[in-house]
Amino acid sequence: MQESNEYLQVLQYLYRKSLILHDTSDFHPVLYFFFIDSLAHIDYTVSVLAFNFQSIRNEMTREYLRWRIDQEQIGARVHFPEFINWLKERDRDKFDSLPVVWTLVYDDDSEADYRSFRFVIDPDANRPLPASFFYSAIDEFFENEFLKSLYNGASLARLFDEFVQSKNA
Repeated sequence: MQESNEYLQVLQYLYRKSLILHDTSDFHPVLYFFFIDSLAHIDYTVSVLAFNFQSIRNEMTREYLRWRIDQEQIGARVHFPEFINWLKERDRDKFDSLPVVWTLVYDDDSEADYRSFRFVIDPDANRPLPASFFYSAIDEFFENEFLKSLYNGASLARLFDEFVQSKNA
């Protein structure tokens, strides 16, 4: 690892973020799962760029993310990708206000994905995403209005529950 690695600075930026002003136990459980999941994928993607691929840090994160793959299929979590696409069609303003990682990864019309646990926008690109992208993505997840929308009964949580109820009706 280089001392001046710009991606190491991105990790430090992520790790300085805090949820201390929020009660995460009152976050909608599915939205909270995907919030943490996305941050874990961002963390892993940036860590691969900042550290040796086979560093113990990256090994631990890969093991954690492998476990989470199965967790995505439990309960209402299975509806999350479809919910994002539903928002795109039904409530474009709400869709556009979501973090770009969610809108890219879960939009059926986007090539972006988590590939080998890394966040990838263009699967044919040979260059890593610039560090500036990750700063913006991190800020979107910690934007106060977005975090407030994750609480049970809040705007995004309410929309998700309504969507799941319509699927189960």
